[in-house]
Amino acid sequence: MQVFSTFNHSIYLELAIVALERSGIPKSQILAIPLEVKDDHFLLFDSIHQSDGISLFDIAAGLATAFAVIGVSVGFILTWGPIYWGLIGAASGFIIGFLINFIYYSLNYSYPNTKSHRKGDLSAFLWDSLFH
Repeated sequence: MQVFSTFNHSIYLELAIVALERSGIPKSQILAIPLEVKDDHFLLFDSIHQSDGISLFDIAAGLATAFAVIGVSVGFILTWGPIYWGLIGAASGFIIGFLINFIYYSLNYSYPNTKSHRKGDLSAFLWDSLFH
């Protein structure tokens, strides 16, 4: 007997698969395939409902903090004072960190071309797995 069903991917689906495995169904008899096609680009900001695992904010925040500390320290000597130079350092550190992450992920992180081959590969995989 084969049972087919569609679900949105969530932690509850993972828990249901684990419950099926614990009830005695072997892992080789369970097939879960995501039906959602991913975009071929990454988003600048994650939302509460969707995350692609890329953070463009972490290095930017670290460099903003470091440049702000340096700007404040040097600002005691310079004309505008520590507050302005701290803000200038924080802004420039954030922009540099954001650009580093953006360029790195633009060059090194790309989704495979799923729009042209996804349907054929998925249907072939399903038919092959049905009869084996």
